[in-house]
Formats: sequence, structure tokens, C-alpha cells
Amino acid sequence: MAKKKYERPTIIRHISDLADKFGRAKKLRAKAEIDGIPVRDLVRQYGSPLFVFSEKSIRRSYRDALRSFAVRYPKVQFAWSYKTNYLDAICRIFHQEGSWAEVVSEYEYEMAKRNDISGEKIIYNGPYKPEPVLRSVVHEGVRIHIDHYDELYALERIGAEQDHPIEVGIRVNMDTGIYPSWDRFGFNLDNGEAMNAAQRIQAGGKLKLTGLHAHIGTFVTEASAYKNEAAKLAAFSRAIEKDLGTTVEYIDVGGGFASINTLHEQYSPGTDMNPSIEVYADAITSSILEAGFSPDRLPLLILETGRALIDEAGYLLCTVVGNKRLPNGNRTIIVDAGMNILFTSFWYKHEVMPAEEKGGMFEETVIYGPLCMNIDVIRPSIKFPAMDLGDVLVIHPVGAYNVAQWMQFIRMRPAVVLIGENGDPDIIREAETIDTVKGPERLPDRLRQ
Repeated sequence: MAKKKYERPTIIRHISDLADKFGRAKKLRAKAEIDGIPVRDLVRQYGSPLFVFSEKSIRRSYRDALRSFAVRYPKVQFAWSYKTNYLDAICRIFHQEGSWAEVVSEYEYEMAKRNDISGEKIIYNGPYKPEPVLRSVVHEGVRIHIDHYDELYALERIGAEQDHPIEVGIRVNMDTGIYPSWDRFGFNLDNGEAMNAAQRIQAGGKLKLTGLHAHIGTFVTEASAYKNEAAKLAAFSRAIEKDLGTTVEYIDVGGGFASINTLHEQYSPGTDMNPSIEVYADAITSSILEAGFSPDRLPLLILETGRALIDEAGYLLCTVVGNKRLPNGNRTIIVDAGMNILFTSFWYKHEVMPAEEKGGMFEETVIYGPLCMNIDVIRPSIKFPAMDLGDVLVIHPVGAYNVAQWMQFIRMRPAVVLIGENGDPDIIREAETIDTVKGPERLPDRLRQ
């Protein structure tokens, strides 16, 4: 008979089978497999920690979102937000489904080009677009959204060298009823700055205004804000047509839709609190349809949705590497995945599930990562049973931003696996090695001795 490990006795107040503020306590849900593949088999084959994406989930989310808008509005185009997830395999799935590319740097632009996306299907946003890059993308037919006057002047200089005006869009910001307002990017609509920019473009003659763009925030849980945004963009579009005689061909409402994740400050789970894609679609399309456009002059509606399309498709598998008690008696679990690869743990109460059913008493538990940093916390508070060394946990949903914002701080970045629609797993990014990290470094000869 195996000897049981020793754990110092701790007195913990425990009340069983009573309701708390969320109702009767629920049994911890285990996550034994992803798309039919056992979680333990994935860890055994590819290591821990490990990111896993479901191609089936990605395609389903995209098609459901597109359908939600297309049944309500006749001209809809999605543009995949590259900053949400840079992996080529992920980007190419969205492009196969018909999505354009939305980029905010020359780095992301090069990635889109490597993925065989033609210029007219690339939207170039962001507050910094170097003039040499602008010269390049102009010739590719990229849809450039001007962020400020200095960028406008640079494009006019480039336009003076062309034999026809350069088609551009402008980014605008506005009060949509949520705070803080994202007023850092683009020209303000409410104080007339955006109309001044449109007039300047018209007067200059080197550019042609064909589109309007706005992005009102991130993880916006108020669908009414999008209704206000779309209404203001539609009214601005009609004012431009009336006052300047220029037809705005498209309205780009950006992204920022919430996923099913739960913010730390949310009282109830995100699955219950956050709007569905259908709710966002209703808010946006109804505003544009009610704006008074003639049926044959409806602008193309562009959406740059990222998080809501990919978050649910991503899982992070990790392994328990330690247990201990805090001075206050709370149980803590240490896992081999930290905030260096799960950046979103700062904002979300990610669901954490064991790969196997676990019994025993549930306690208030802190789940820490492996980094030698006090801020390396996966969940600051969660009701969890005791875990053994080597137990595998599944963290979900984690598909948005983590593999774009991760870093090899203290520990190197792990492998990423994509489970195809056929059920076969493929590595889409190898785990880092010391050579991966140190490869770009150069050591002066005087330091080799």
C-alpha cells in the first residue's frame, strides 16, 4: 500500500450543502478531452504547458457570427484582427472562411502578405504608419484608415506623385455612452474635427474619402454603445454625401465584442452577463438601416471582430507542480503555466477544470503560476478540491491575445497544437528552446574570455 503524503493539519471553517450568493454549489466540471482527444494524451505527446486550439470551434464561431449579421444586413464583410492571434494557421482558417485582414503595424501587414492576402483585402489601422510603409501599401491598394493630420499630410505628399487620388478612410472617435471613452485614436466626431478632416481631404484633391472607421473599446458589454456608434457613423456618412458630394462606400465599426470570459469585477459568469453576437448584430444593423440610406446605396458594413471569434476555441493545458498553504490557511496550487503565457489572467476569471474527476472537500484556493513573481496569479480565488502532483488542469477560454502578447520571461513559451476538423492534432508552433531565445543575440569577442 502506497504511503500517503503528509500535510500539516489546518482548521478551516466549512459549511456543506448550503446556498451561497450564486445559489447551490455546483460540482466541479472535469474536462477530459478536447474534440475527442484525451487531454492527458495531448500533454503526454506535446508537453506541458500546452496551448490547444479547435479548428471546428473557430469555423463554427465565424460562421455563426457572419450569419447573425448577414441575415440582418445585405452587405457584410469581416476582417480578422491580426493582433488578436498572430499564428498563421489561425489566420488562414479565417481567411479560408472569407475574412479579410485587419492590421495595425507594418509587422502585421507583412504577416498578412505572407498569408497571401491581396492589398484590397487588407485594412491598415493604427496611430503609427511610417511613411515608407504608406508608400508601399498605397501601391498595393490597401485600405488605409487615417488616424491624425500628420498621417493625412504624409498621404497627400504620396498622392501628389500619383496620377489619381488615393482612396482612404478616416478613423473617428465619439461619445457612445460608455466610459472611459476611447478618444485617443482618430478624429473626434462630436466636436466637428472629423468633418474638418473630411473637408480637408476633399479640398486637397490628392485623396478620396471612401470609408469611415471607429473602434469604441475592448470587451464592450453594452450593446447600446454599438447602436450609438453605428447611428453616428451612418449620420456622418450621410452628412459627407450631402455637404461634400462624396459617397462613403463602407462603414467599419471595428471590434471589441465581449467573449464568454468573465471579468474579475463581474458578479455573475460571462456566459450569463455578456451579450451574444446576435445582440450586437441587432444593435449595429438596425442603426444603419434606420439611417435613411436608399436600398441601392447601402454602405458595406465591415467588422473587425477578433476576441469573440477565437477566445472560446483556445485551451491552455497545464500541470500541478506544487501545493502549499498560505499563512491565512488558504490552499494554493502551483501550476507550470504563468502570466507570461496567460496575460489575460489579469482581467479574466478563466474557468479552470481538472482533466479528471476530483473528489474531496472544496476550499478557497489560489492558483499560482511558476514564475518567481508575486503577480503570477492564474486565479486569485476559486473553490477547488485538493490536487495531486502531476494532475492536469484545463484553462478556458484563452484563444484571444495570449499567443500574441506572451513572452519568454523566466520560462520559455510552449508549443501550440491545432486539432483539425478531422480530429487530428497538428503542431502549429514549436515549443521554444534556448537557441530560439538566444539566436538573435551577438556576443562581443572581448566578452568570450
